[in-house]
Amino acid sequence: MPMRRPLRTALPVVLAAGLTGAGLTAAPPVSAARTTGHRIGHAATRAVMGGIVRGGVPGVLGQAREGRRVWNASSGLADLGRARAPRPGDRFRIGSNTKTFVATVVLQLEAEHRLALWDTVEHWLPGVVHGNGNDGSRITVRQLLDHTSGIYDYTADPALAAKTFGKDFLRHRFAAHRPRDLVRTAMAHRPVFAPGTGWSYSSTNYILAGMIIEKATGHSYAAEIRRRIIRPLGLHATTVPVTSPRIPRPAEHGYLRLPGEPPGTALHDVTAMNPGVAGAAGGMISSVGDLQAFYRALLHGRLLPGRQLGEMLTTVDTGHREIGRYGLGIGEQRLSCGTTVWGHVGSIPGFVSLVSSTRDAGHTAAFSINAYGFAPDLLALLEAEFCGKAPAPQARAVPGAPAPGIR
Repeated sequence: MPMRRPLRTALPVVLAAGLTGAGLTAAPPVSAARTTGHRIGHAATRAVMGGIVRGGVPGVLGQAREGRRVWNASSGLADLGRARAPRPGDRFRIGSNTKTFVATVVLQLEAEHRLALWDTVEHWLPGVVHGNGNDGSRITVRQLLDHTSGIYDYTADPALAAKTFGKDFLRHRFAAHRPRDLVRTAMAHRPVFAPGTGWSYSSTNYILAGMIIEKATGHSYAAEIRRRIIRPLGLHATTVPVTSPRIPRPAEHGYLRLPGEPPGTALHDVTAMNPGVAGAAGGMISSVGDLQAFYRALLHGRLLPGRQLGEMLTTVDTGHREIGRYGLGIGEQRLSCGTTVWGHVGSIPGFVSLVSSTRDAGHTAAFSINAYGFAPDLLALLEAEFCGKAPAPQARAVPGAPAPGIR
């Protein structure tokens, strides 16, 4: 049987940090979710959003689109210092939602015959994946994109983890990290399983994918995302900051509860950070509207030819119900009402985000939660928005628990 690595409670794949505005002592006030738009309903979604804020998260922002109908909602605060509610145009760090953009660029290059999904990592990056049982000649580009490579997740390395999303984060959040150094950290560990024999989420896969994009094009993954996706689609709120620590305004503030800090501890404002530790695995910034526009273009075939889109949506079993199945940079989740949605989760210190869509992109939704160090029930958000299911009492943030990671 293929070996499966147990899913960690936290997959801190893309970190976030920021201006540590001195610890905030008061819990954020909870407001009823404010909504505008054309559709009557969304009561279940509003209830889940409010529950997340009651669990200790400062604020939640949500937007859904069905055809020309747009629904906006917020609960809590985008900025504790100014007591401002989240707004639809606010930018935030999207963590591993970056992976869908990176996978799209790789598939565009495949459509242009500039690389193949069955190319080996060794072919593109000689000598980079080696040592401790790691062998890039046995790992394909496709296995990077669907997390079946078996490569260790660099964010799980204890020493790096303590600095980049653990107890020492506040002292190291502006540290520089080169992609090759992040891969080198992963290579210090043995593979989780032999390539193609299991599934395990690893941000190292997408650091490598970003490096392959650069090798194949002569340009950085960031430049290719801007040229191929952001500019053609007019995603004006979406940026690839690479190493810039700031989020362009208007923006939500991101907050952090460090491991071991008990409920009631003042949250740290970590809006600013060097996102290089996330890189091609999760360093981007966007908005709820831009994320949905990207998914509509993607699923309508505006970014990929039919064959490549079909490859992206060919999924493997992850072995985890809360994740569902996983394709190439995108997940497939069948909800309790029978609706299947496609999307991704992103988490980085300061933020957790979620974007999801029906296959025809007729119904899309995106959410931003401006805190890391909690465990909001993201599946409850999907069940509420796409099935109209009223949330169970436990559908709220769990104080002191880590975020669910960038999946």
